[in-house]
Formats: sequence, C-alpha cells, structure tokens
Amino acid sequence: MTLTPGNIKTREFNKSMRGYDVMEVNAYLEKLANEVEDLLAVNERLMNEVEDYKRSVDNYKKIEKNQQDSILKFQNSSPQSLESTRKQTAMIIKEAELKAQQIIDNAKENANEIRNAVLTLREEKDLLISKLKAIIKTQGYLLEGKITTTDKENEKPTQQTSKNKLEVDVDDIVNKLL
Repeated sequence: MTLTPGNIKTREFNKSMRGYDVMEVNAYLEKLANEVEDLLAVNERLMNEVEDYKRSVDNYKKIEKNQQDSILKFQNSSPQSLESTRKQTAMIIKEAELKAQQIIDNAKENANEIRNAVLTLREEKDLLISKLKAIIKTQGYLLEGKITTTDKENEKPTQQTSKNKLEVDVDDIVNKLL
C-alpha cells in the first residue's frame, strides 16, 4: 500500500479496550498526512526541476557536439586555409612587385624623354640665339650703311660721320630679348 495523505487520513484501526486515545491518534494521523502531502508537493516540484535540468543538459550536449564537430572541421581545414592564404599572399606580393617594376620603368622612360626634350630645347635655343645674333648683326650693318649714305648725301663734316657710326652690342640685345 502506498502512503498518500488521503490513505493516512482515512485509515482506521481496530478498537480494543486498552488501546490508544482515539483523538490523539487521529490528530497525529492528520499531522502526518499534512507532512506527507507537503513532502509529495516538494517531491513533485523537484521532479519537474530535474526534468528541466535534463532537457537543459541534453541541449548543452547538442551544443557541445556541434562545437566539437566545428572544431574538427576547423582543424581539418586550418592547414588548407593557411596554405591557401600563403599562396594568395605570395601572388599579391608578386603582383605588387611587378607593378612597382612597371612604375619604375615608366618613370625612367619619362625621365629619359624629358631629358631628351630638354636637350632638344637647349639646342633649339642655341640655334635661335645664333639666328637672332646674325639678324641683329645684319640689321646693324644695314643701319650703319644707311647712316653713312645719309651722311654722304647731307655732306656734313667728317667728324660727325665718325660719331654717327653705330656700335651694336649683339649680346646685350639678345639678352634683352630673352
């Protein structure tokens, strides 16, 4: 027979002459039934908590299993990932070195082109200066010839003719033009 609060309360005993006090026994049985009822309620609550904890443990075991699987996958793929990363890094470095070399080569080409252009411009400048000097000398000779012809026509004293002779400083004129 299972002890339940109801069984304890309804339990009846045989009466004898010299037996226990009925009131006292009934009070004790009532108290005992209340305590058993409280213990059963606590037991029920604890059983529910145990079930909740079992479900939580099962969930944690699933999570742990997933994490272990993930760790194993990571450990297996980790060397492959590292090798792949190393290869990509090496390719990026090689590409950067090639681009850097191309940039350097282009810069050298540009510098050579600029150097050649500067040399060409210097040659053209020297040629222009020579031409300007020649033009200025020619113009100076023409002016001197014009002045002497004009002086002869006017027939002035020879002292003025020597004063009117132009002395042209070609370098000074070229420097002023530049």
